[in-house]
Amino acid sequence: MNATSAVAMFERLRGSLNAGAVHASARRPFKFFVCGDPGLLGELRALLLSGQGGDSIPPEAAAAFETLDLQRSVDTTGARAVICVARASDRGSLGLEKLGALRLPVLVLVVDSGVTAPSGPVQAPPAGGVEEYVVDHIGIETLRGRFLPHLIDCCKGIEVAVGRRLPALRETVCAKLTRDAALSALKIAGASAVVDHVPLLGIVLGAFASGADMFAITALQMNLMLNIGATYGRDPDLAQMWELLPVVGGGFGWRALARELSGFIPVGGIFIKAAIAYAGTVVVGEGVAFYYRNGRQMGVEDAAKVYDDAKASAMTFARDILTRIRRGSGGDGNGSVS
Repeated sequence: MNATSAVAMFERLRGSLNAGAVHASARRPFKFFVCGDPGLLGELRALLLSGQGGDSIPPEAAAAFETLDLQRSVDTTGARAVICVARASDRGSLGLEKLGALRLPVLVLVVDSGVTAPSGPVQAPPAGGVEEYVVDHIGIETLRGRFLPHLIDCCKGIEVAVGRRLPALRETVCAKLTRDAALSALKIAGASAVVDHVPLLGIVLGAFASGADMFAITALQMNLMLNIGATYGRDPDLAQMWELLPVVGGGFGWRALARELSGFIPVGGIFIKAAIAYAGTVVVGEGVAFYYRNGRQMGVEDAAKVYDDAKASAMTFARDILTRIRRGSGGDGNGSVS
């Protein structure tokens, strides 16, 4: 898609972009309950409230963390998770049963200077569930592995509000928004390919460029752009999206990505189409987040890294799906999928 066709697509999409909904989502109330070691809790608060860009913490950001006192009546309205911070020696005295009784996800952050690498569960805890995350110190890099992504996983529907008020979490929020949008794009493209019974790459790309699924995926990507902008404190404004049209228009190698995937993914058209939709949406989300984070479009080296990561993710996805199909159908392992 070139810049001219991107502009035409943008004009068609105006009616499907709901800036008002994004604006409302960015202002939804939320809070996290916090408890545990006072010193460590102070470090965590300071970290998660950092990056405000001023000399003081805005009241709405400070209100995002409420110290939990189980000796009093607890109002869980708007609460999304409990964060309990402790030292390794305190594990046995945390009262986790009482925390779980609040019917909120409980993330226990244990600081143990003796560990060599951060660790944590594969998935975020469910409501009423308790999971432990171990780090050697409280720092943004040690928490980005699993703790912060899982905290944001507990914030379904309010991710933009969390990122808008807590700048330290914006990269994690945008990564989740991008991942969710990419999976949605994958489902749209995959469903369309199944309906169309497209077996060949050339036909796939033609349908992808001109079909209804392309319209739906582009709308999804542009809503992703609005949400990422709102996460970075920009009020949703369709007019401002003009400056980002090169991202949706293929400025980071959409066509080249499609060609490379066709050579590397050993599967039929359905999976190539879905993988292209997934990877292309990752490129859009990461490109827009980079723009708002740095105030400029990606340079060649930055774009190349995003491109390579998106391609690798798409190939991994397609090969995983192929493996599952072969196991389920007793395939011959030669890569032929009808």
